[in-house]
Amino acid sequence: MYLNNLFLSDHSLWLPVQELFQRVYYAHDKLDDFISTINSHLQPLFMQIRKGMSEGDGRAHYALVNLAETEITKMASDYTENELELFRKTMDLIILSENGFASSTDILNLTDQLKTKKMKKKEAEQVLKVFVEDKWLSERNGEYTLHTRCIIEMEQYILSNYQDVARKCNICHSLAIQSQICESCGIGMHLPCVRKYFRAQTEPRCPQCNDFWSCDIPGMNRIDSQSPSKTGRAEKSFILGTRRC
Repeated sequence: MYLNNLFLSDHSLWLPVQELFQRVYYAHDKLDDFISTINSHLQPLFMQIRKGMSEGDGRAHYALVNLAETEITKMASDYTENELELFRKTMDLIILSENGFASSTDILNLTDQLKTKKMKKKEAEQVLKVFVEDKWLSERNGEYTLHTRCIIEMEQYILSNYQDVARKCNICHSLAIQSQICESCGIGMHLPCVRKYFRAQTEPRCPQCNDFWSCDIPGMNRIDSQSPSKTGRAEKSFILGTRRC
């Protein structure tokens, strides 16, 4: 079995793992050991393979991260100051949103708020395309979210700088941007993790507090009359997020 979905990052360089490990095979149940062995050899080079999950389909991805650089400075040599400022403000919109997305309209309206240098909306549209091509952002129908690469490489930065809203998924323990939230205890879960965790349960309950999970489960039909009626951020977060799934 080949190790799939590994991307190498050196600023904007990302390559499929097949181009690196053409002849490397591994036992599926020994993948963690395989990655650990590689990381032990990468440590003197201040590099590390980190695992992340696509918030769209739940597939695992692996990124080779340069530990000698901080998260934002990784981008500094590839973009101008006002482009970096636009990215930071875009990240603010995405992380502080209810559903982990920001519309192109809201992002383009940020151009008038840039302090480094004003940017025309046409120019900003091209910058957003570059962010998508470089896998810092993902775009779907005019809505932007953080790409898996961005989440893997900037996880610690996001957790440190957005402490009030950023949280890790209670199931996979990776940073969760698009998630459902338990109304009782406040834990978050990726939508793919929600599907996987609750698929065999007739009455889904929070894995942390055991209270009823009020959000609808993706891919499951649940009769409203059988469920306690609850409203709030958790339910709203799911409805907005799954509209784009």
